[in-house]
Amino acid sequence: MQMIRHADMSDLDALAALESECFPPAEAASRDAIADRLRTYADHFWLLFDDDRLTAAINGMVTDEPDLVDAMYADTSMHDERGAWQMLFSVCTDPGSRRERRASRLMRSVIEDARDAGRDGLVLTCKEPLIGFYERFGYRDEGVCGSRHGGAAWHQMRLDFRRERQQSCCPQGR
Repeated sequence: MQMIRHADMSDLDALAALESECFPPAEAASRDAIADRLRTYADHFWLLFDDDRLTAAINGMVTDEPDLVDAMYADTSMHDERGAWQMLFSVCTDPGSRRERRASRLMRSVIEDARDAGRDGLVLTCKEPLIGFYERFGYRDEGVCGSRHGGAAWHQMRLDFRRERQQSCCPQGR
């Protein structure tokens, strides 16, 4: 049975293993970095379990900064629980569980939680082949950004709830 929940320190080893399976060493968060994140903002980890096995995870921090910058990956002091933007650092799916919509199910949960929390939206970075995946959720590609995390070229993607709010309160033609 599938279950989604937030993380705690007991999830550290499973999260570190999943992160290392999903990203090259230069891009993957270290076990120590994941532990720091868990200590600071465990409620901003969304985990999907099949029975007792972690099969997908998304994590990030909240800030008033509108753009995701490389310093955020390591500096947990940049987290502000009252922040406007939910930043997403990694979207991981167990390689043996890919193409089974686990990441999609988890992303919908993250989006719903951010919307319910009154955030302005979500921001993530991804490589070019994943742009279409995120666009299906309403993210917009803002182009190649300044991030050089892991030596890769990253596109910044934004899902802006402010635009949704403006459209819902001010219909066209009124």
